[in-house]
Amino acid sequence: MSGSDWRPLAPLPALRQRARLYQHIRAFFEARDVMEVSTPMLGRHGVTDPAIQCIRVPGHGVLQSSPEYHMKRLLAAGSGAIYQISPVFREGESGARHNTEFTLLEWYRPGFSLPRLIDETCALMAPLLGQPPVKRVSFRALFKAVTGLDPLSADMASLQQAIPAGQHVPDMDRPQLVDWLMGFVVEPAMDRDTLVVVQDFPAWAAALARLQTDPEGDTVAARFEIYFNGLELANGYDELTDPAEQRARFEADRARRTALGLPDASVDPHLLAALEHGIGDCAGVALGVERLLMAASGEQRIDRVMAFTRDNA
Repeated sequence: MSGSDWRPLAPLPALRQRARLYQHIRAFFEARDVMEVSTPMLGRHGVTDPAIQCIRVPGHGVLQSSPEYHMKRLLAAGSGAIYQISPVFREGESGARHNTEFTLLEWYRPGFSLPRLIDETCALMAPLLGQPPVKRVSFRALFKAVTGLDPLSADMASLQQAIPAGQHVPDMDRPQLVDWLMGFVVEPAMDRDTLVVVQDFPAWAAALARLQTDPEGDTVAARFEIYFNGLELANGYDELTDPAEQRARFEADRARRTALGLPDASVDPHLLAALEHGIGDCAGVALGVERLLMAASGEQRIDRVMAFTRDNA
C-alpha cells in the first residue's frame, strides 16, 4: 500500500455506526451503575496462554492482549462493577476477521452468576442485532450434534475421521484437534440468525475460569461464548479467584509454551497479589467491538468497520 492511500478503509456511515455503538454501550452501563475505567495498554507483563502471542515493546513492556489483569486489580481494590472499551493487541492475528490491534469491551460483575451475566450480555447485543432469538447449548451437546462425537471422550482416531475430506490439518494433540473441529466444523454449522450461547467448555479450555461439574458428572470450565451470523462475539467466565490454582495454571501454560517452542511469558505477580487480597465471587466477559459491528452490519471483513488496520495504519 502506497503513502498516497491515506483514506480510511471503512466508509463514513460505518464509522458513525461505531460512534453510536459506543453511545449505546455507555448508556447501557450508566443505567446499571457500572463504572467506566481506563487501564494501561502497555504493561510489564502479558498473558501466559499459549494460544495468545503478545507484542513486546523492547525496553518498555508488553502491549496488552486484554485489560483483564489490570481490571481485576481494580476489583481487588474495591471498585465494584466496572467496564472498559479498550484497544488490545495480539501478534499474528491478521485477516478478514482479525487485526493485530482491535477493540474489546470488557466488564466485570461482582456477585453475578454466569447465567445472569449471559442474560446481560445478550441484552446489550440484542437491540443491535434485530432482537434475535437466544439458544443456549453446552459445548458437549453442540459438538455431538454436529460431529456425532463426545469431545470429552472421543479418541484421536475418531476425531481425525471428523476432519473434512481434503482438509489439511497440522499435527495436533487431542485438545487442539477438538478446538480445531469446533472452529472449522462445528461453528459453521450453527444457526446464523440466532444468538447461540455455548456453555460448559472442556476443562482444558478453562483459562481464567472456575471448574465445575456438568450434568454427566464430568469436570468442565464455567465459561461461555456467544455467536451470531457465524462470528464469535463474546467470551465470558465465572472468574477463578483462587491464587494458588491460578499460579499453577500459569506455570502449566509456561510449560506448554516451552513444549510448543513458543517464547516464555512471565507470570504477572500483581494479578496474583490481587487474587491473594481477594476479588470475591465475580463473573466477567470480553466482547469484540469490531466483531459486533460486523454482525450488526452484515459485513464480512473487519476492515469495513475500522478506519485504519495494520495495512494502512
